[in-house]
Amino acid sequence: MASSLPVPPLTDDALWARVARHARCADSGLGPDEWFPVSIDAARARHEAAAAIAVCTGCPVRAQCLELSLRHWDIGQHGVWGGLIAADRARLRRQWSADHRGRRPAPAPGTIVRPLFSQVLLTLAKGCDAQ
Repeated sequence: MASSLPVPPLTDDALWARVARHARCADSGLGPDEWFPVSIDAARARHEAAAAIAVCTGCPVRAQCLELSLRHWDIGQHGVWGGLIAADRARLRRQWSADHRGRRPAPAPGTIVRPLFSQVLLTLAKGCDAQ
């Protein structure tokens, strides 16, 4: 049974620590080239990164990893994060931004915002898996 208690958002430091502790990529045995496809074409990049994407599929922190890549686009725009290549994450980032534009006021400066990507992630992941 699901709890009805609110879950406080994780700070970036706590989220990074959780991903570092539980991510399956570190012990996957894959080389760096398998995590960073070079093709610009999305379908070809997915093919190049198929082994890395497969590792992510069963990872317990897949959603948190994806969230970090979207929060920190300066590093998250490269490689495979949360089972998605850069082109798919960029599309997700644009889609999420467009879907939520104007829905709520901007947070106060210095406030850490933890957007809820889980529903969008599931929708996008199903779409990417079909491609």
